[in-house]
Amino acid sequence: QVQLVESGGGSVQAGGSLRLACAASGDTETTNCMGWWRQAPGKESEWMSSIIKGLRLTYYAGSVEGRFTISLDSAEKTVFLQMDSLKPEDTAMYYCVADVSSCSGASPRYRGQGTQVTVSS
Repeated sequence: QVQLVESGGGSVQAGGSLRLACAASGDTETTNCMGWWRQAPGKESEWMSSIIKGLRLTYYAGSVEGRFTISLDSAEKTVFLQMDSLKPEDTAMYYCVADVSSCSGASPRYRGQGTQVTVSS
């Protein structure tokens, strides 16, 4: 089992920045990717970004590419999401995920409790 704990959410004005972090513990060596999803009130969950361990390959949804940056620490147990040029439509609960193969698929194996991001206009 892998446990994921997010931090770094908060409230910011449009155009501002936030940096989310997610610390993984447990059987982290069984996972090959980490990533971020978000869910806004009344909307479905939406994949944001993933990073593949080892090769450090990164992937982004079109809505955030160029504004968000995903990264891993050297131990590959903490994933970060640097969010710049935030927009009100980025307001959502952000969830960290980890999986053996795909972090952008419908149901990543592990998911954290989430951290709230609120962007005001």
